[in-house]
Amino acid sequence: MPAPALPNLLLVEGTSDQLFFRALCKTLGLDTRTTVKVAPPRELQASAFNTKQGVLNHLPVLLRQLDDGQLRHLGVVIDADSPPDGGFPATRDRITRDLAGFGYSLKPEHPHSTGLLFAHDDGLPDIGVWVMPDNRGDGTLEDWVRRSLHEGEQPLFDHACAVVNALPQPHRFRPTQRAKAEMATWLAWQSRPGFGIDQVITSGLLDPDGPDGRPLRDWLLTVFPASHQPAPRP
Repeated sequence: MPAPALPNLLLVEGTSDQLFFRALCKTLGLDTRTTVKVAPPRELQASAFNTKQGVLNHLPVLLRQLDDGQLRHLGVVIDADSPPDGGFPATRDRITRDLAGFGYSLKPEHPHSTGLLFAHDDGLPDIGVWVMPDNRGDGTLEDWVRRSLHEGEQPLFDHACAVVNALPQPHRFRPTQRAKAEMATWLAWQSRPGFGIDQVITSGLLDPDGPDGRPLRDWLLTVFPASHQPAPRP
């Protein structure tokens, strides 16, 4: 009987990201073919926080698990956010610096638009990092979703944005949370109001072949390749 496969882990910021990527991985067969566990920091360590900083704080624990063979493949998804609390350059530089301390360096030949890949100097599997929305600019998962909508959803989404824009000032949400407010408003008008952002996958609200959708799917399949285990002997 072959040895059990080592775990594959996709680390995300929070519960809504977890539900979204579980649904996306299922469409790619990564829930069964390669068995990718999608988890935020608190699910892996009770004292951790489900935030971007929580992901960065927990990363060294997972890097040590890769090094000693407890993990097979690791992917990380975090938001770039926006200055002064973040932004793509600051986020990329922080995670590049953290990974360098464990022997990983960014593959220069891999275009950022297709996700970041970090190679180890001693031959460990590459680590994949996706900085939402597109590994180039500022933003969040919600910005990726809005750019990946089916054409038929755009008028309703535009109306949701107009409603949010017309709210009395001052807004109760911070300016950096505007994209989340617009997304929540649009989702509230779907066939299943009250469900999370994962329903954009389960309800088919995205264009699967759009310019932003395909690179993310290809990145997931690159980070978590199909396992090729030997067949059991008769």
